[in-house]
Amino acid sequence: MSFFRCVAGVLVLARPLNSVRTVEARRHIKRWVAPTLRELAHRQQKQGPQKPEPRAGFVEWNYRSELFAFGKRLGENFELPLLQEAFTQRSYAHQEEEKQRKLGIEEVDLKIADNQQLAKKGAHIARAYVEAFLKQSLPKVPKEGQDAIASYLLSTETLAHVSSHLGTKDLIFTTEYPPSPESLAESLQAVIGALADSSGVERAFLFVRDFICTQLNQKDLLDLWTPKQPLQLLDEICQQRKLGEVEPRLLGDCGKNTVLAAYQVGIYANRQLLGKGFGEDVPTATETAALDALQSLFDIHDNRRPFDFGLQVETKNVRLG
Repeated sequence: MSFFRCVAGVLVLARPLNSVRTVEARRHIKRWVAPTLRELAHRQQKQGPQKPEPRAGFVEWNYRSELFAFGKRLGENFELPLLQEAFTQRSYAHQEEEKQRKLGIEEVDLKIADNQQLAKKGAHIARAYVEAFLKQSLPKVPKEGQDAIASYLLSTETLAHVSSHLGTKDLIFTTEYPPSPESLAESLQAVIGALADSSGVERAFLFVRDFICTQLNQKDLLDLWTPKQPLQLLDEICQQRKLGEVEPRLLGDCGKNTVLAAYQVGIYANRQLLGKGFGEDVPTATETAALDALQSLFDIHDNRRPFDFGLQVETKNVRLG
């Protein structure tokens, strides 16, 4: 009997340490654990997905430390009271004032600063720099195109996208959670205004360049601005630049009188080919060729040189409104 015990002891010692611990752990798992876990999973599936909760409700949350860390992550120096004001929505301020009234607090303490003024200032700074940046980066694009691209950069969707990726979602004081795109965009504009008051307008300009203007990276500018009447616009541009009269010419076709018909049209001016385009009919191919010619004239083709985000924009001439 002792021989078999010795053999069993050798086999146990020969086992890997992890397997021995696993066997011991299985011995200590109670029989009620598995049914309990199944019941908890069933209840969670029945209730549906858990609603997102703000991190401000966590025990270890320290709002002042989060504000300080927000500025350091971005490499900026903010005045913390201004930064807190930038993250306070008007709806939240009204809600807190109403709570104070119900508690009978004196009228002097009712006023809570919100981010309306900082957001207006930040919006002026952002628009001024974006317009100056586009004017210097895309000098051949007409003002209509520059305005369309600027509208994309300053739209609520773009600003909310930038704001959420900078980590503002849990810092915003608002009556809703998660914050709406409008609240995210407005808070980002207020952060720009707070940075201008804390470190100067030049730092705010660089902030706009680094986080808003860079949204143009790898973007097809024709998706952001598509002229409604490209052939007419091309004719106007050619007249302004004295390139000659615009003349569309049919270069080729295939599959004529079939559902797979394709036409190729070229746009000429003074015997120079400006652009080519394809389409299922001649008018569509002509419009496509006009767009191709405009891309070449405005230097916004897909193979153009990437934007130079280190470009020194003349900020002295930027008007803040």
